[in-house]
Amino acid sequence: MRKLIIAAFLFASSLVSNSYADGHGIKMGIILGFTGPIESLTPAMAASAELAFKEASDSGSLLGGKKISVERADSTCVDSAAATTAAQGLVDGGVVAIMGADCSGVTGAIATNVAVPNGVVMISPSATSPGLTDLNDNGYFFRTAPSDARGGQILADITKDRKVKSVAITYTNNDYGKGLADVYKAAVEAHGIKVTTVAAHEDGKADYSAEVATLASAGGDAVAVIGYIDQGGKGIIQASLDSGAFDVFILSDGMIGDSLTDNFGKALNKSFGSLPGSTGKGAGVFADVAKAGGIDSSGPYTGESYDAAALITLAMQAGGKADRATIQQNLMSVANAPGKKIYPGELGKALDLLAKGKAVNYEGATGVEMTDVGEAFGSFLEKEIKGGKFKTKKQR
Repeated sequence: MRKLIIAAFLFASSLVSNSYADGHGIKMGIILGFTGPIESLTPAMAASAELAFKEASDSGSLLGGKKISVERADSTCVDSAAATTAAQGLVDGGVVAIMGADCSGVTGAIATNVAVPNGVVMISPSATSPGLTDLNDNGYFFRTAPSDARGGQILADITKDRKVKSVAITYTNNDYGKGLADVYKAAVEAHGIKVTTVAAHEDGKADYSAEVATLASAGGDAVAVIGYIDQGGKGIIQASLDSGAFDVFILSDGMIGDSLTDNFGKALNKSFGSLPGSTGKGAGVFADVAKAGGIDSSGPYTGESYDAAALITLAMQAGGKADRATIQQNLMSVANAPGKKIYPGELGKALDLLAKGKAVNYEGATGVEMTDVGEAFGSFLEKEIKGGKFKTKKQR
């Protein structure tokens, strides 16, 4: 019940003095799991999106000087009913677009039940389930993170390169977990790696010793934990370390963040994983822009969140209006070539170019390039834990 109450709660995060109601402001929605199994990751994601909205507002160039205000809502990450209720509140409140959601199951539910029926664009920075590629969205759903159809293959390639010969797989029992586990299993087996077992786990439990006992009985050089950093995935690791069942963990994107190493430190030193990201020009520029804005950009999906918000503002400018249909009709044109390449911190320049009728090609923090269904092709970062901290080994 507490989650349902929190999830429906919307709180305004005003970025500027002008409000939506005075006729000069533009209202945007951000919906992420501020409570639930990734709650340690979402504050920086939301702040990164708000940074882009503020940058566009402060430039004075957005549709003749209009300003953006933001309302946040809680997706919970896992409760589709609560997430749908929260998203409906944003739409009823007059937002012209939504940055979010985060986890794949709630994202699909919001798109199907709220965004698409109401003609509201939503751009997820982190929903990666392959099933979302075929969502019947009428062109209103986009994502700046690549699909797990690629992510699972990348993680399998890294597993092979790390000389792992056998692996047990556990996944959070939802669209994200099952989709990524299926891709990863097929890919590691194609590499000749033995999969000893595949088992689902539920989030929100106090103890995972039974789940780990099942994994341990099957054995493996390592266990692949496809889950969430603040609940089930963390519990699997805790029980594995407590029992001595496993000491090498292969981590999905939902498991990568400072809170994991803060909890377990050097006990994870042989572990590794991957998540969407880039080491290109835009990533470095974004790190500087975020730092200047007081945001730690090192966590997952901060760049993707900034990029999602930036694309919304540029789509409005390209169409000359701050309405839902305009954003949908113009988003792809600003995301891809041709046009002037635009990086973080350059939204004012991009808005000026668009106002003059010139084309822009938004590269952003993550090297944005949209496929024909509106999802980022994307790149991935190979991560490893050394000295009790996550380190980036290379881009893949």
